[in-house]
Amino acid sequence: METITNLDKDTLGGVKSIIEINLDSSKGFESAAENIENADIAGYFRQCSARRAQFAEQLRRVVDVNGVDAPDSGSAKGAVHRWWINMRGTIQNGDEHAILAEAERGEDSIKGEYEKVLKKTAGSPLNAMLTDQYAAVKETHDTIRDMRDARA
Repeated sequence: METITNLDKDTLGGVKSIIEINLDSSKGFESAAENIENADIAGYFRQCSARRAQFAEQLRRVVDVNGVDAPDSGSAKGAVHRWWINMRGTIQNGDEHAILAEAERGEDSIKGEYEKVLKKTAGSPLNAMLTDQYAAVKETHDTIRDMRDARA
């Protein structure tokens, strides 16, 4: 992997935001996996959790190389989102459709964060890394949407 240096403060701020939301997403997928009885969906959520943790780590290295401390935890907003998934799962007894709908909502958020930062990094090596991650995020979103729709 090419070392990506000399990023401006605004871009680094965007990358830090993506790190946080990937950490939130990783924790959210793990939480959702614990609240759903369907073993196939739980397994898929655990794979998604691991992949998001990997994305966060790749981006942490970029931020660290640029001399900025990378976040090592998600945001307060993410904690609220995970609480809501847990609450919905508990209230609705692990209702697959409800948990998948909430997971899709989370995927909409992460897609939006990537889109904002991708606009700032066009043509850079960072953009290539973010584009690859964004494609995987979009694929996950679409898979979750399809699973949700199948349970409507």
